[in-house]
Amino acid sequence: MASNDMIRVTLTGSTIGSTKRQRETVKGLGLRRTGTSAIVRDNPAVRGMIRKVAHLVTVEV
Repeated sequence: MASNDMIRVTLTGSTIGSTKRQRETVKGLGLRRTGTSAIVRDNPAVRGMIRKVAHLVTVEV
């Protein structure tokens, strides 16, 4: 994996009804409201964050 690999994460589900930890993870990914996207580095830490909120986001490599 190269150091400049990036992935696009899009928030597809609402954070209403989710736990505080999940809301903070979504915020940490740089997502604000449903439909917004963020381009983030592809590293193990970000992959773990995505795994925790996989039911709320979609990922494009």
